[in-house]
Amino acid sequence: MTLQYDGTAYNGWQVQSSGTTIQGLLQDSLFRLTGESVSVVGAGRTDAGVHALEQVASFASGSLLETGIMRRALNAMLPSDIRVMDIAETDGDFHPRYAARAKRYIYVIANTQDVPVFLSRYLWQVRFPLDVEAMQTASFCVIGRHDFSSFRGSGCSAKTTVRTIHRLGVEKTGEMPFLFTAFRGDFIKISIEGDGFLRHMVRNLVGTLVEVGRGRTRALDMRGILEAKDRRRAGPAAPPGGLFLDKVIY
Repeated sequence: MTLQYDGTAYNGWQVQSSGTTIQGLLQDSLFRLTGESVSVVGAGRTDAGVHALEQVASFASGSLLETGIMRRALNAMLPSDIRVMDIAETDGDFHPRYAARAKRYIYVIANTQDVPVFLSRYLWQVRFPLDVEAMQTASFCVIGRHDFSSFRGSGCSAKTTVRTIHRLGVEKTGEMPFLFTAFRGDFIKISIEGDGFLRHMVRNLVGTLVEVGRGRTRALDMRGILEAKDRRRAGPAAPPGGLFLDKVIY
């Protein structure tokens, strides 16, 4: 199934000992619908407060309900900030995470003193002027296959810290579309696509790029930070609210 969610109110994707999670709500709703205790496996384990424009997940069920009926029933039970967009049958060996060729994330920054109220929960407000060209130069240093230990968050259980970044773009725009209007201001969109990501890796990369934009770190120092394999060399993690899982690519 593909789904969207606003992660503001949740403790991330993965079920935890405490707190409400996306995975937990899906599994509870499927139990109410089918009477089956199923495990819902997601393509990406988004952190607390992170959103998804297109998350992909799978589960095994013996239910005879048609997929369209199942989707409508789940949406009737789930909170309004979680929507199942589609459900389709697939091969039994499909795994949404291992079958993915790449994932794309988007991070939004408002480089302005005032943020429109309707956008405030979906971006990071940075009041200091940012040098976007320097951020773009720094971003080139991490494209390719590298050991991303310097950008690995604590509690990461990944067996290897080597990942491949296919694309990392830093784009400045003067307006942000919203529903039937567009808010004007200085916005920065960072898009990053890779074959996989470590815990907090995207947020740590964004936080380091902002340090470059502020002039606290030189653009070409990004390569040295990467090669150091030391989390202490990189910048602080960007807040989760500006991060979106944009697409899972198969």
